[in-house]
Amino acid sequence: MIEVTGLTKRFGSKVAVDDLSFSVNKGEVLGFLGPNGAGKSTTMRMVTGFLPVSAGKIKICGISMTGRPKAAKRKIGYLPESAPLYKDMTVQGFLKFCASLRGLGGSARRQAVEKSIETCFLENVARQSIGTLSKGYRHRTCLAQSLLHDPEVLVLDEPTDGLDPNQKLEVRKLIKNLGKEKAILFSTHILEEVTAACTRAVIVDQGVIVADGTPEQLTKEGGGSLYDLFHKVTTFETPAA
Repeated sequence: MIEVTGLTKRFGSKVAVDDLSFSVNKGEVLGFLGPNGAGKSTTMRMVTGFLPVSAGKIKICGISMTGRPKAAKRKIGYLPESAPLYKDMTVQGFLKFCASLRGLGGSARRQAVEKSIETCFLENVARQSIGTLSKGYRHRTCLAQSLLHDPEVLVLDEPTDGLDPNQKLEVRKLIKNLGKEKAILFSTHILEEVTAACTRAVIVDQGVIVADGTPEQLTKEGGGSLYDLFHKVTTFETPAA
């Protein structure tokens, strides 16, 4: 459902993403791991059509992102790294607004909003102003907007970043459950999320895939430790003296 071939992104002389190729099928949750600056967010932004590619091909449910971007984007639910929110809106009001932008109206909009609120466990704060919510609830509200149109593909950029341990556990369980019916690509630098939510993972360093496999395969490759594998295949950036 997500097919990426030879994906490359250059910013001037800097190559942020270098000839990446991977795929994500229905029922699969692919964790996109790597240290800060590895090219994870840049890849996400190209996959969702937010950034133009320098080279390579992206297909979403068989639709070319470069050839038919509007049609491809309709298949995607996207949670960016710093998702925008209108703090003076209620959770319900914000989701209604987002549903309208997605072309939903009437009973279809109402049902979509109710379902996303239920899926993301937002019932207790649905009529509360977003500006008064905890970071965890704001994050879940952002996730809820990505689900409104029941997309076949979910692209989630650092979906648990900044959450407390309990909130991280809830979001990981939600991602794993959603992954039974959708194709999910999510980026993270938290290694335990691989075993908690992923069916497969790739490790990216300096814009290149340096490891790819199931959690069990990657752990075995690291000699029984995913941390050891991560340290082995990624680059340490040492500050200049």
